[in-house]
Amino acid sequence: MTGTAGAPLTPPPVRESRAEQRRGVPWFAYVALVPLLVVLALFQYYPAVSGIARSFWDWNPGQVSTFVGLDNYATMLGDEIWWRSFRNLGYIFVFGVVAWVIPLIAAELLITLRGEREQFVFRTLLIVPMAFPGVVTALVWSFMYHPNNGVINRALTAVGLGGWAQNWVGDPSFALWSLLFVGFPFIAGLPFLIFYSTLRNVPREIFEAAALDGVGRIRRFWAVDLPLMARQVRLLFFLAVIGTLQYGFMAYIVTAGGPDDATMVPVLRMINVAFQGQDWGYAATLSTTLFLVTLVLSAVVMFVRRSEPSTNVKGL
Repeated sequence: MTGTAGAPLTPPPVRESRAEQRRGVPWFAYVALVPLLVVLALFQYYPAVSGIARSFWDWNPGQVSTFVGLDNYATMLGDEIWWRSFRNLGYIFVFGVVAWVIPLIAAELLITLRGEREQFVFRTLLIVPMAFPGVVTALVWSFMYHPNNGVINRALTAVGLGGWAQNWVGDPSFALWSLLFVGFPFIAGLPFLIFYSTLRNVPREIFEAAALDGVGRIRRFWAVDLPLMARQVRLLFFLAVIGTLQYGFMAYIVTAGGPDDATMVPVLRMINVAFQGQDWGYAATLSTTLFLVTLVLSAVVMFVRRSEPSTNVKGL
């Protein structure tokens, strides 16, 4: 068979069916997955299912437990500290997303540098703090916030602004905001790496074409850079939702949820109920609820209908 120009037509490639693809996989590949599934079932699925089941009990490990049905969930509905912890979590999430502006600006400035050596030096300096353990960061900021010997209050006093000195993590009015700023300026993290790697992989010709068309730096950001990062921003948003729901480590080290539960978050509330209140059944209820909230929000973020990310340059 030939085309209109006399050239032979190439038949379209035949796609293998799913059954044919499965027949091409060696049987031992499936067998090799069995130990992994057993380990996951033992150390991941069983604890999760066990926790859900025990949320319906007045659970006393090593002692007699009593089935209480939905009583634990009824108690949760009236738990003001639990619901206040979700409000604090909302502040943490919004602040964390807004803070992406700083690593985004840093990534934009970094790709502006022409020399590879200059980019390497500044990139290294910006991401080195990622190597510091989180507990070190938390302890350093706790010292900085100390009301008497903290660096922040000492610096304010040194420049004549001693009246601004506060008990930053000991005052309910300032504790949550102080916790939010731990780690400032928020450059050394996953958002910076994603923004920078995305912009770095954009062909230089696109930026040069925008410059030839008279596109300014700010307009190029909105018309070129941001659309090219749409997929990465959605990924970061999904990770931020999951990460915020699991937030608790930094709050535990810096404020322990206080003062007066001003920095309480769901994970800390669950830990306090279990280890301080010794109410393990109710703690399992809080854990199950947090798991369901995480599951639902993850499903919404992943499956909500959204436009396909475009890599086209628009508005030039």
